[in-house]
Amino acid sequence: MKNFKLLIIGLAISAISSMALADGHWSKIRIGTEGAYEPWNFTDASGNLVGAELDLARDLCKRMNAECEFVQQDWDGIIPALVNGKYDVIMAGMSVTEERKKTISFSKAYMTEPARFFTLNSSPLSTFTSAKNLNLDDDSSSTSGTISALNNAMKGMNIGVTVATIHEDFANKYLDSNLKVYPTQDEMNLDLAAGRIDAMLCDVGTAEAFMETSGGSNVVTFGPNVFGGLLGEGVGAGIRQGDADLKAMFDKAIADAAADGTISKISMQWFGKDLAP
Repeated sequence: MKNFKLLIIGLAISAISSMALADGHWSKIRIGTEGAYEPWNFTDASGNLVGAELDLARDLCKRMNAECEFVQQDWDGIIPALVNGKYDVIMAGMSVTEERKKTISFSKAYMTEPARFFTLNSSPLSTFTSAKNLNLDDDSSSTSGTISALNNAMKGMNIGVTVATIHEDFANKYLDSNLKVYPTQDEMNLDLAAGRIDAMLCDVGTAEAFMETSGGSNVVTFGPNVFGGLLGEGVGAGIRQGDADLKAMFDKAIADAAADGTISKISMQWFGKDLAP
């Protein structure tokens, strides 16, 4: 009889806990970020995670009546860690691409920015000119001509990209140059500044943040703004495919933050320009 009573009490507690979980399932949201991709997300001199996405995440969580918890994760394992439950959402400068959608879901894009090439001001590449934009959704002769001109200019040169990024995908598909793949943007920045690579391909804002430092003062950009195609639809929050309710929450919060100008304000603060989609 005693065991039966304990069983009933245990079942009641379990039921109450399950109801509480259902009612407040996303009262706390764990957000995975790299912390090494300035100004999207990075670690400041005091060791704190800061950046545009940290500010945006806090705003979105407030709109969703949820507590944010940030989890730092190396980029090359950031999607597997989400799938395995280390955190609930990725906010790490991750572009929404069809390839990634095979593994995870995404919120609607909250910011968008093209990629560009960067080199040293002493490099012959610094004077390279081309069409202003390279839209990979456009399969015209102009697009193929711009890619051909880039390959001719960078023939035999060493070009840097970061691992498991849309920039690496672009380089593998379209470039004939010698490719050097880096685990982090910071390591690639240092090698470019030291002349160990001839150029790098990355998000404009990330390179501009480096160019504002003493170490990146000799870095300049060249070539077109690259976007579309395998570079994706902009930057969004990565979410497990089974968490449709969480995706809906983020979609609404992002839409509200875009509508009231919050995303524009945050991007102006961190990038000096409006990246709201």
